[in-house]
Amino acid sequence: MRNFVLSIDQGTTSSRAIIFDRTGSVVALGQKEHRQIMPSAGLVEHDASEIWQNVQEVIGTALGRADLTGADIAAVGITNQRETTIMWDRATGSPVHHAIVWQDTRSQDIVDLLAANGGPDRFRELTGLPLTAYFSASKIAWLLQNVPGLRERAEAGEILFGTPDTWVLWNLTGGPDGGVHATDVTNASRTFLMDLRTRAWSPELLAAFDIPESLLPEIRSSSEVYGSAEASSLLHGVPVAGILGDQQAAAFGQAAFDAGESKNTYGTGCFLLMQTGAELVHSSNGLITTAGYQLGNGPVHYALEGSIAVTGSLIQWLRDQLGIIPSAEEVEPLALSVPDNGGVYIVPAFSGLFAPYWRPDARGTIVGLTRYSNRGHFARAALEAVAYQTRDVLDAVNADVEVPLTELRVDGGMVANTTLMQFQADILGVPVVRPRVAETTALGAAYVAGLAVGFWRDLDELRANWREGERWEPRLEEAERARLLREWRKAVTKSTGWVDDDTPH
Repeated sequence: MRNFVLSIDQGTTSSRAIIFDRTGSVVALGQKEHRQIMPSAGLVEHDASEIWQNVQEVIGTALGRADLTGADIAAVGITNQRETTIMWDRATGSPVHHAIVWQDTRSQDIVDLLAANGGPDRFRELTGLPLTAYFSASKIAWLLQNVPGLRERAEAGEILFGTPDTWVLWNLTGGPDGGVHATDVTNASRTFLMDLRTRAWSPELLAAFDIPESLLPEIRSSSEVYGSAEASSLLHGVPVAGILGDQQAAAFGQAAFDAGESKNTYGTGCFLLMQTGAELVHSSNGLITTAGYQLGNGPVHYALEGSIAVTGSLIQWLRDQLGIIPSAEEVEPLALSVPDNGGVYIVPAFSGLFAPYWRPDARGTIVGLTRYSNRGHFARAALEAVAYQTRDVLDAVNADVEVPLTELRVDGGMVANTTLMQFQADILGVPVVRPRVAETTALGAAYVAGLAVGFWRDLDELRANWREGERWEPRLEEAERARLLREWRKAVTKSTGWVDDDTPH
């Protein structure tokens, strides 16, 4: 009996394979980090070959820990870091360059050139997105301009592009030997090349970025059988039947299917997503409009999203670049070693500020330092920066939809940090709720795959799986909340305007 669904979660810092049962509970997990390659300021890369090797390894780890084989798996779902750009040789499967990660800002000059005629909102009606280096199109254009011979090979049909979902799908289903070159509507909506209304690649956008359409994968729904795992895989013959970008997957795993339902995911970055249903809503307050999901031949469901570039990666920075903590888990006890932030604020604009500010000229800033400041204050300020940025995004969501949130459902690796979750409730002024199964990103991918093959019947069955795990109620006085927010927003103003024409990238 095929009583399980396996989800491949290809994230910014690691790849994971998680096996779920019919109740949505985790049966087994395999995880492996990959290298973060940062050749210089503003450049962030991954080795796509390393990622694919790790994906195969974690599939084996998860199956082994569960004492299962591919014969026990009903379907495979894929979820992924979005916008990250991979280009590879169609015949050999070899990447032509390191993957350019969503956080990378090297293509800002391309974006600035396009924004010179019409501003950052030049293509917002088509894409739902502002012109920034965050999305895939400018990264593709940069590769075509800077990798010798790549444009000629691309125009000859020798090169393929994909975000990590496409890269994993293509390799899992055969690679050079018949691999399926496809993506789903949620990932396609983050390339800056898809027309949100037609759900097709836009000739206007392809022309603007000078990208040949032959590079691009086929756009499919989020829940259908794309192909089967090929013979050399431990999942041989298992249908690959679901794809969702990581934030859309987290919302789906939280059973946030309908208009007005939302979630916030705390990972490498932080992403608040609110479903708007079949209605395409454009933000007036710095949010982006994105595809939320599409089940088979059903309608596309849209969402508003607030994207924060640096949250969990700020803790990694404290660990890896500054050496303040030996492990990410140590940040909480260090933060609790002081009663408050000591007046220290960290604005982690390492790649500029994302929603709701969209200021590529911003850079990371630490303000409020005195001789009193110590490691504990840095740790506390880092955690609080995550919560402050979420408050900024939630204010924008409330302004757009005019239906204030009454509670915030949360997920992602950082929700295990109870100090952060309590401060998040305090600074929002609404309860914060963590589900019993916190692996909602992988669960969402499992759900869309399971729906496609009939493993789960419908959305009501998935709603019944959701269970509250822990709840944090706000305890901060309104006056103190207002004071902290005023100081945070003053700190944000100190981070902007740093990058100008003579600033080296």
